[in-house]
Amino acid sequence: MTSDAPPPHLDGSHWLPLYPSLAGVPQADLLALPVLDVPGGTVLFSAGQPCQGFPMLLSGEVQVSRQSGEGRSLELYRVTPGEICLVSSAGLFSHTPMSATGVATRPTRLALVPPGTFLRWLAVSDFRESVLSMFAARMADLTALVDAVAFRRLDQRLAAALLGRGQDVAVTHQALADELGTVREIVTRLLHRFERDGWIALSREHIRIVHSAALRTLAAGDAPERAAVRKPA
Repeated sequence: MTSDAPPPHLDGSHWLPLYPSLAGVPQADLLALPVLDVPGGTVLFSAGQPCQGFPMLLSGEVQVSRQSGEGRSLELYRVTPGEICLVSSAGLFSHTPMSATGVATRPTRLALVPPGTFLRWLAVSDFRESVLSMFAARMADLTALVDAVAFRRLDQRLAAALLGRGQDVAVTHQALADELGTVREIVTRLLHRFERDGWIALSREHIRIVHSAALRTLAAGDAPERAAVRKPA
């Protein structure tokens, strides 16, 4: 995240449309925030490191995930403009190291609010209530993720992951494996099974949805014999 040019500083007019609760914080604090422009693939924070600040996004996206010692990755959630990072908030609240890794998925513009500034802003009721509300929403998302990982079969979760992306899905097997918290070989095996059943068509880094109804049936948890219906030729 280095650059020859000094980072820009933006006033409240840039932040308030995305983070209305900042209306009550000192304008001087907003003017003092250095804005970072990072390319996709930039690691913004890593598990085990001290929290450097509270990220606020103006554009782009940050994927937050956990990695195992064997190299497996599980996506926890993604942060987009106007949202908060649960892991960063928790680290600042509890003064503990980061519990996950955050990576920009595409060119991203953001500011890292220093820990002292973030804690001072919590005295502003609107900001505090907004952070706690989004914190609770993120916790609900993580609870749903735990339920999916613990109680749903991987083929059901893979079917659900393919839905809602349109008929033509540009994604790698590795990216799907990272999203589902498994290994690429298992995802590839399941995708080939879906292809044999006539539900999808595979090509390099591309999946075409052929029979979305069958995927939807499987994702809903119906028995395999009800979901495994080939699309008529």
